[in-house]
Amino acid sequence: MKIGFCGTISVGKTTLVNALKELPEFAGYEFKTERSKYLRDLGIPLNIDSTLKGQIVFMAERASELMFENMITDRTVIDVMAFTRLAKSIPYFIADDFNDVVSHLLREYDYVFYVLPEGVELEDNGVRVVDVDYRNEIDKEIQKLIIKHRNKLKNYTELSGSTEERIQKIKQVIGF
Repeated sequence: MKIGFCGTISVGKTTLVNALKELPEFAGYEFKTERSKYLRDLGIPLNIDSTLKGQIVFMAERASELMFENMITDRTVIDVMAFTRLAKSIPYFIADDFNDVVSHLLREYDYVFYVLPEGVELEDNGVRVVDVDYRNEIDKEIQKLIIKHRNKLKNYTELSGSTEERIQKIKQVIGF
């Protein structure tokens, strides 16, 4: 199974992936978390300053994750599409062309969980932009993309609540 979490910055996607690592139901899965700090240290601009080349690198990460048979990731193609659309150096028509092409990868996820930002404080991890307005813009863009590409998603579920409540919902949806 290929399981992906999408959502705006600082909503607990990585926390969920790390929590699922500890559960016996997910033994044998590959767990993938974004390497933003590593990529930033390579000189790849992140967030609103990202470039088309940078977004292609991020998309290559997402595409490589989809090559695993059993995989859980804290980012999906949807996340990259949203950040591409809102990067100030990427013209809308180029972002739209990029997103149209990569949206076909959405069919490869068996489950996509959208992690809602409600009730989660914006944290500074030293890499992400700490800007509530930007966080909200990314969230709105993700929601638009989910609606636009809903027919490409096999199983889509929204998650809210505590980490424990989210994990219970994930297990229920997957059938564990």
